[in-house]
Amino acid sequence: MEPLLSLRTFLSEVEKIDELSHVRGADWDLEIGAIAELSYRSPQPRALLFSEVRGYQTGRVLTGSTGSARRLGLTLRLGAEHTDESLVEALRGKTSEWATAAADFPVLPVSEAPLLANQVAGDINLLDFPVPRWHEHDGGRFIGTGCLVVTSDPVTGAHNGGCYRMEVQDDGRSVTIAAVPGKHGAQHIAAWFAREGRAPVTVSFGHDPLLLALGGTEVPLGVSELAYAGAVAGERVPVVIAPDTGLPIPAGSELAIEGWLRPGHTREEGPFGEWTGYYSGSRRSDLAMEIVRLYHRDDPILLGAPPGRPPHDYSYMRTVMKSAMIHDELVGTGVPGIVKAWAHEAGGGRLFVGVAIEQCYAGHARQVGHLTAQLPAASYLNRYVVVVDADIDPANLDQLIWAISTRTDPAEDIEIQRRTRGSRLDPMLPDGVPTHNSRAVIDACRPWERLHSFPRVAESDPAYLASIKERWAAVLD
Repeated sequence: MEPLLSLRTFLSEVEKIDELSHVRGADWDLEIGAIAELSYRSPQPRALLFSEVRGYQTGRVLTGSTGSARRLGLTLRLGAEHTDESLVEALRGKTSEWATAAADFPVLPVSEAPLLANQVAGDINLLDFPVPRWHEHDGGRFIGTGCLVVTSDPVTGAHNGGCYRMEVQDDGRSVTIAAVPGKHGAQHIAAWFAREGRAPVTVSFGHDPLLLALGGTEVPLGVSELAYAGAVAGERVPVVIAPDTGLPIPAGSELAIEGWLRPGHTREEGPFGEWTGYYSGSRRSDLAMEIVRLYHRDDPILLGAPPGRPPHDYSYMRTVMKSAMIHDELVGTGVPGIVKAWAHEAGGGRLFVGVAIEQCYAGHARQVGHLTAQLPAASYLNRYVVVVDADIDPANLDQLIWAISTRTDPAEDIEIQRRTRGSRLDPMLPDGVPTHNSRAVIDACRPWERLHSFPRVAESDPAYLASIKERWAAVLD
């Protein structure tokens, strides 16, 4: 029986809904990445399982795990029968519910797991497995794209699971961890450095994509992503306790390592094609992991989630999750009239957010816009927030642009927030400067004082259109 959060269990479910394709004989050097990229851009992107990778007798790579409403619905335990909008609606309220329930689902240590079939200590080579070079101008082979990096608070022992990019170093003997400054994992590492002079880490490279979804999302500080995953799944997550570091590894993992980070122990890494759609500048130093032990199943599967120009591997997943989280957080502020929020995939699920409201009072639209730009779920590298009336679907870019084009005076309706929370991944950020950015709040609602006198929209009544569509279906289909 497969452990909870086994990638193989997930793949069997994806096969049942006919959204998995098998690809045999692709090359690890660019070809896997290119095939995956073409799939992301197709009208119905599929999950792709690469096997018989050129030059390798063992090891497989999965891409596109969360790239459809049905697959993401399976991942989040919300069912497979979803559209984009129904999935966001089903997700609304769940994130806070799961965060609250996480305390009831502490990890479950176990002594047996398929992961323990093969253990290596000492002579470790990550390039024994088909680690792709995803993009043409990547600085190396990145094994960590869909990974889960587990760290801990040295005082409380609380775990964090983050998804950070990881480049293979030293001919496979080491790997860099590009933990994002300010994120919980980076805070843990800094605290360990100050307290002990080194930081323990475990990393899983293949697992149920639920851990990918949670590792790249703003789970509250102090809440373990593994406990949070247990709340989502409705049962405690079994883990192997790594003997050297004492940190958990999901028992359902395909391939995992444990080891240590030390101040000053770095390697040059990057560039890498990132979720903003650009390469991340020049090579730079990042902490390199001293790997003390490696574990893997027979014929392990690496969970690939390479970013790039949207749509990319996890841009759909981030759009759905962020849209639900932003909506929930807006409602949680107590501000009235929130109809719908949408974090657009074209902006990587972060850079461009639309919000629809029922205007309740003068200044309502600006209030919602400024709140949205600084919500915990939206503040990291947000660039544009557009607030529209309830007759506009903020998930529809054509409608959003129409509202901006016809309901704004640029001199009056665009406000700028300065020195806000940016990222070193921002292509507009020059090297060597603090990671601030600015963001625009665009009030694309009809002016409050003209709410009832603004020109009427030239379109038919929706109910009448529905009746016409039914009557003339043979002509219109």
